[in-house]
This record gives sequence, structure tokens and C-alpha cells, in this order.
Amino acid sequence: MFQEERLIAIVEYLKSNKRITVDLICELYDVSRDTARRDMVKLEEQGTIVRTRGGAILPTLSKEVGDYDQRLQAESSSKLTIGKTAAALIQDGDYIMMDASTTVLHAATALSSKQNIVVTSSIEIAAILTRKDETTIHILGGVLDNKHHSVYGAKAIEMLNDYHVDKLLIGTCGITEEGLSAPNEEDCYLVRAMMQHADQVIVLADHSKFGKRLFHRVVGFESIDILVTDQALSPEMKEKLLACDVEIVLAGGEDQND
Repeated sequence: MFQEERLIAIVEYLKSNKRITVDLICELYDVSRDTARRDMVKLEEQGTIVRTRGGAILPTLSKEVGDYDQRLQAESSSKLTIGKTAAALIQDGDYIMMDASTTVLHAATALSSKQNIVVTSSIEIAAILTRKDETTIHILGGVLDNKHHSVYGAKAIEMLNDYHVDKLLIGTCGITEEGLSAPNEEDCYLVRAMMQHADQVIVLADHSKFGKRLFHRVVGFESIDILVTDQALSPEMKEKLLACDVEIVLAGGEDQND
């Protein structure tokens, strides 16, 4: 087996088994310890693994978050399905808040309720909602993030003190058994502030966000009321959510709350 083939095989093994040792690489691929070590060094140089004492694991920290257009294209069909399901949770006359998530954008697009008052940090969502009859839009002020088409900063958080809504719709870049995470502090601060001004917190997360941990923890599951997703959850994740009384809504699927 050539080295490139072994490197691919090692990564595939790690995806299923969490950790691999030098001795196991020798056994699985019939190579010397020196060759196994060279394989691990190569994978570490590529940023594919993290070497540990006597072995290696996959990185647990996700670092790359695309720009707005890239995020909008990623898992677009799943986000569309989740957005439609989330939009159905909004009633006529609800006062709602929406963050700048691309999944929440699909919920805004699918919104069919009337006479809603919407507060948002997203210039894209604000633009979409201008096409909805009988919808009043409040857009937060502050610093405009050109990469993510959203407003953030102290001014945006201060403005939130003037509002209180029935429902908050947010996305997430990562979700593990420890809760939600985001790539930077500003996202965390704004989302936490939004949660303080909403009676019900609804998280929209497609399957690709599960198992991803980013640099900043946003909140734990005790701060969430409803999770809308597109695929059945692992038993461990489901148990953690239900223990915090989070209602799980599977877009177009079965009840996950038993």
C-alpha cells in the first residue's frame, strides 16, 4: 500500500474509532514503527490529525467558517427544509427575532404568517421580509460585518434592550453535547443578548453542524426551547437535549421527543 493510500485509510479509521496508535497502524497496514510515525507526521503537517502520546486523534476544533455566499450554498436543501418547518412555528401576530444564520434566512423566506413584527441583525433577512405584506421590520444598528452580511457590536446589543419578542430563531455553526458554539466572541455576545429578550428560543441546525465544536461556546441546551433539524439525532445527543427539556422537531419526519 502506498503512503497516500495509508493516509486516507488512517483518516477513515479515525472517523469511526476516534483514536489510533502507532502500534495499530503497524498492525493494520503491515508497516514499521518508523513508517507509521512518518505517516502521522505527514497527516499532522496537513492539519488532518492531532498527534497524542503514542497515537493520534482527529482535530476536535472546527476553525473554518465560510463567507455568507459559501454558507448559503452549503447543505442548501437541508436548510430549505428546516426553514420551512421553522416558519410553520410562527403564528399570525407573533413578535419574532432572527439572527443572521443562512438557515434562518430560509425560515424568513418561507414565512407565511401575517402581521408579524421582526427584529433582525441580518441585512439579507431584512431585505427578504420587505416582500412580506403586513410585516414590520426592525433592523439592529451597529457595525456591519461585510463577510457575513450582519450587524454586530455594542450598539446592536444596546438596541436589544428596547425589544422583547415571543420567539427567537437562531442558527449555529457547531453543536455538540456541550451546547452551541461560534467562531468569534461577537456572535456569542449578540446571540446571548437576543436570548434574554425572547420568551421562546428556537435553534435551526442541519445535520452538518452536529459534532462540530468552534472556538467560543455560546450557550448550553438549558437555554434552548426547540431544536429544528433534518436528520435523526444520535442517542447521546437526543438524551442530552431531552434532559434539558428541549423539544426536538425533525423537519418532515417523526417525533423525536420520546
